Amino acid sequence: MTHADFIHLHLHSAYSLSEGAIKIPELIALCEKEAMPAVAVTDTGNLFGALEFSLAARKAGIQPIIGCQLAVTRPEANDSVTMRRAGGNREDYDNLVVLAQNEAGYLNLLKIVSRSFLEAPAGERPHCDLEALKGHTEGLLALTGGPHGGLGRLLGEGQGEAAELLLETLAALFPGALYMELMRHGMEIEDRIDGPLIELAYKHDLPLVATNDCYFSGPDMFEAHDALLCIADGAHVAESERRRLTPNHGFRTAAEMRELFSDVPEAVDNTLVIAQRCAFMPNEHAPILPAFPMPEGHSEADELQAMAESGLKDRLARLDLDDAAAKPYWERLEFELGVIGQMGFPGYFLIVADFIQWSKGQGIPVGPGRGSGAGSVVAWALTITDLDPLQFGLLFERFLNPERVSMPDFDIDFCQDRRDEVIR
Repeated sequence: MTHADFIHLHLHSAYSLSEGAIKIPELIALCEKEAMPAVAVTDTGNLFGALEFSLAARKAGIQPIIGCQLAVTRPEANDSVTMRRAGGNREDYDNLVVLAQNEAGYLNLLKIVSRSFLEAPAGERPHCDLEALKGHTEGLLALTGGPHGGLGRLLGEGQGEAAELLLETLAALFPGALYMELMRHGMEIEDRIDGPLIELAYKHDLPLVATNDCYFSGPDMFEAHDALLCIADGAHVAESERRRLTPNHGFRTAAEMRELFSDVPEAVDNTLVIAQRCAFMPNEHAPILPAFPMPEGHSEADELQAMAESGLKDRLARLDLDDAAAKPYWERLEFELGVIGQMGFPGYFLIVADFIQWSKGQGIPVGPGRGSGAGSVVAWALTITDLDPLQFGLLFERFLNPERVSMPDFDIDFCQDRRDEVIR
């Protein structure tokens, strides 16, 4: 079978929330249809779909390339290169596409994306400063971001000197792993900066790469995707001043990209080179829980049993039940503790109870319980939930079942204004 001679390296799946409209199974089907041996997913600011994408691509015999479209602010090097105002708007940041070449790059990408969420001020889009990437770019390859990257924007504004300085910064961050990204969707800004981007790349011996900033499968999905953008931005389709893409922001074929970039064929060739450089696939691991700090000589199972028994005594005392009425609760507690211990999850319950109790101690509103976890007497005893499972006839087996081994998952609601405190 002859493989396509172009690889998509800048693509937004449905995990680019309220932006991308390509689901992972649909993406794999598109690659199979076009005989693309590899494809990158570069979702906006997150890696939510990285593992699902990697596993699905590997199963289909397609090489997954893990990446992300980062939002970055420029360094304040001098008066020529200014940092964009961090006001939280999309236009306040430049795009920078980064791809993982190996495990070290993947781990660095995880750190960068996590920091962009944790360190962004409240109310602002997750982003990071270019300066903050220093020391965290090993194993990463970068594309300059096209018209919405820092170089594209500066050249579009006629700031050639500033673009030169920014290029020096990017080249230092990604030595031997920086590509000048060209896009041709038919937008005016792309036509205006295409020549200057190529000239700047040739001047600094920087390789070119052709991308198609994909958000949907093809032109027939353009109107639906346009409506999605309007919903995301709270705009009306008929508004003139709003975010717009083009019908060309879809999954173009290799032949279409070859024709579109026939004047710079090396830009298309380099998509294959980059795919070879980014031959890394993250592996699926069993969940690894942090160890819960225990007094010497105590096990997590012992601690859980002691806390659950103490908590259940407090709960039953408030209900003022006699011994006969309390007996089903103790029997249920004993059964649940046995299952939890057998499946190796005492530490999980202790961890969840710890941050729930901390949150309540800080006055952060916590929901009473939701989903299958509300069926656990142990969770009720630990004040993870506030619903009496026996009163409402709730089944523990819906939450944990030895016949169906899977990671337990409490659905916990925190006050939306203070949930960041819990995460941090």
